[in-house]
Amino acid sequence: MLFNSLRFLLFFPTALILFHVLPKRAKGLWLLVCSYVFYLSWNPRYIVLILFSTLVTYLCALGMGPVREGGSGGKRRRAFLIAAVVLNLGVLFLFKYFRFACSTGIAALSLLRISAPMPRWDPVLPVGISFYTFQTIGYVIDVYRGTVPPERNLPAYALFVSFFPQLVAGPIERSGSLLSQLKELPRPSYRAFRHGFAVMLWGYFMKMVIADRAAIFVDTVYGSPEQYPGAFIVTATVLFAFQIYCDFAGYSTIAVGAAEMLGIRIAKNFDTPYLSTSVRDFWKRWHITLNTWFVDYVYIPLGGSRKGRAVRYRNILIVFLLSGLWHGARWSYVLWGGLNGLFQIAEDLWKNAPFARKRKSPDSFAARFAKTAGTFVLIDFTWLFFRSNGLRHSAALLKSILTTFNPWILFDGSLASCGLNEPELHALLVSLLVLSAVGILNRRGVRISERLERQPLVFRWAVYIGSVLAILVFGVWGSVYNSSNFIYFQF
Repeated sequence: MLFNSLRFLLFFPTALILFHVLPKRAKGLWLLVCSYVFYLSWNPRYIVLILFSTLVTYLCALGMGPVREGGSGGKRRRAFLIAAVVLNLGVLFLFKYFRFACSTGIAALSLLRISAPMPRWDPVLPVGISFYTFQTIGYVIDVYRGTVPPERNLPAYALFVSFFPQLVAGPIERSGSLLSQLKELPRPSYRAFRHGFAVMLWGYFMKMVIADRAAIFVDTVYGSPEQYPGAFIVTATVLFAFQIYCDFAGYSTIAVGAAEMLGIRIAKNFDTPYLSTSVRDFWKRWHITLNTWFVDYVYIPLGGSRKGRAVRYRNILIVFLLSGLWHGARWSYVLWGGLNGLFQIAEDLWKNAPFARKRKSPDSFAARFAKTAGTFVLIDFTWLFFRSNGLRHSAALLKSILTTFNPWILFDGSLASCGLNEPELHALLVSLLVLSAVGILNRRGVRISERLERQPLVFRWAVYIGSVLAILVFGVWGSVYNSSNFIYFQF
């Protein structure tokens, strides 16, 4: 059930109305039912997996018990922690990485002239498994550390794992924030309800007007690089940067708005990342909840930045290689993650070089613009590997860029042959300008939603209705109606 599907547009108002009508003691159970119905709409068989993850982490957390003075019971607590982590990662490995590991092993054996058959196990990847697995593992680690107490209310914990706005593509929530709200279920104010609706509209604009339209161009070029060489690929890669941002941030924004209409505040996952002035800054603003998860549960336990520069660089590289692998069982994802880690290390080396320490970094508009543009170029370069179908495809794309010089296609109308006609390209360009303007205003502290809140009732609702109409008119709906998948659903 995609957020941009007719089924969700029927499901969510029903869930919302009954949630507000039901007595408080029934609200949590109703949300749990809605969340399971939402997940069942994808593949009913895989409901077993989310139930398994829920029960394993719930029971293991209870088995740990509270942290005792003097550290007694440490071995038992550690055993329950290891059991929860191994069982959850085991399921994730079986469904997401088993064939990747087998194919890599078979390729390695072939170098030794040893042949081995490929196992037949090839399941469809369960939607959202990477997200709820990390969310439940984070919970048991927090219980083990004593950060949060073990949750005894099973329905409340099950709702924490399966809360439908953020179930299948994040944000990856912490129990200390989300679980406490789901147990209380505060009644949202009319202002929060209205703000949540406006936030959802912005998310739909990002997804349906920008991401889905850019996807047509990107898929056309990346699908036939021999037909669209050189500058076509560069243009498609730039558009992919905005496609994946508007796709993933669009989903997260819709999730934040939907949760707010239910009286729940979930984490912000993006903060104008393409206005970053360094790769390190970018990763503080992109997929924020995944990055903080890796920092808290991988980077810091490995030693963080406490044990010298060499160990810190090693830890950065490990985190980003794992982040690449988290995104998908493909070497091009691992390379994408590794490049982002190497760019951060290179930035740090440059910043701490003797000549750089002696020179004060300029803070002029030109300097900030140059840093922002340079950061975008580096990040966009890595997106080529992320979007490609594998290392060979990546190599072919790079070869085409380096060996074909055809910048005139940007001006002679050739871009209109890549799946979008000229009016659609113009609509995409205008939409990107709107996105950029809103991002710049947000970075400067101007919140359009807050400004809109202070306007008269008639003006506010005229803007809301106009936004709905704009999405209906300019959104990519496909032939008849064909909602487009969110990219991060595959992870």
